[in-house]
Amino acid sequence: MATPPIAISKAETAWLDFEKPIQELEEELSKLRQIQDKGKSDVSGPIRALETQILKTKKQLYSQLTGWQKVQLSRHLDRPYTLFYVEHMTTDFVELHGDRCYGDDKAIVGGFANLEGQSVMFIGHQKGINTKMRQYRNFGMANPEGYRKALRLMKLAEKFNKPIVTLVDTPGAFPGIEAEERGQAEAIAKNIREMFQLKVPVIVVIVGEGASGGAIGIGVGDRVLMLENTWYSVISPESCSSILWRSWDHKEKAAEALQLTSDAMLKHGLIDEIVPEPLGGAHRDREGMAKTLRATLLRHLQELQALDPSTRIEKRIERFATMGVYGHES
Repeated sequence: MATPPIAISKAETAWLDFEKPIQELEEELSKLRQIQDKGKSDVSGPIRALETQILKTKKQLYSQLTGWQKVQLSRHLDRPYTLFYVEHMTTDFVELHGDRCYGDDKAIVGGFANLEGQSVMFIGHQKGINTKMRQYRNFGMANPEGYRKALRLMKLAEKFNKPIVTLVDTPGAFPGIEAEERGQAEAIAKNIREMFQLKVPVIVVIVGEGASGGAIGIGVGDRVLMLENTWYSVISPESCSSILWRSWDHKEKAAEALQLTSDAMLKHGLIDEIVPEPLGGAHRDREGMAKTLRATLLRHLQELQALDPSTRIEKRIERFATMGVYGHES
């Protein structure tokens, strides 16, 4: 089955529940602009005042987001996914398919692309931009063949001495019986082991959801970055709430307890950098977000390429080996 062409949804951006104050102001602004366009009266003054108020409200709201609110933003249906970033950051992208063992998993995409004159292997989760495409992509939940395809592409990049960039955005690896029958756990574990030993630079970017083994299956790298409004955790807030309280009703409390946001990850030394998003989230200015991420990737690639492979591997292993290690006084 041929891969459907990349398409960008033109639907109006949906508002989340906590964004209602901004939505009301935006709707009022839209009405004023309609009056202005009809030329019946001069409302330029009220329009400027309302624009100032909207900006002030946005800055205040988005600077105080809770963990659960950031989870909601990371799942926004208009957020850019892997193929959008590849299309807007690079040229000459050639998608590669199949794991040479079972099949081609549509939840993980990858291939070589030209990034500022150098060939880079891009690999990432793809959720789909509408209902039909989400089903086609299995909502970004990869089967074992997806992780085996990813590893095949990583080894191909290593063979030709090309750097690797992985873009993580998944609610988790696919939990179906058929995935377990085909070796889901083994595929993810093998990826983790092999990624530690890759001789080329590896940069991991959490661009949306970073859940459990589904994320870490392509998440071992020399640098791990997170977009501002994303999350990275061993479990989702809903699943955590379900286990602890036998209900999803405490998902907001679970999100805070898990400390899964980018600022918490940076504080605990689990990531290297937070990539800032446009005000309101990456979906508010997708081209601008791609431009920011492109510049960040180029900076890190330049730093990593200055190191010899053995040093990179040693540092990569050391950083992950020290995660979760702590001590206390007796």
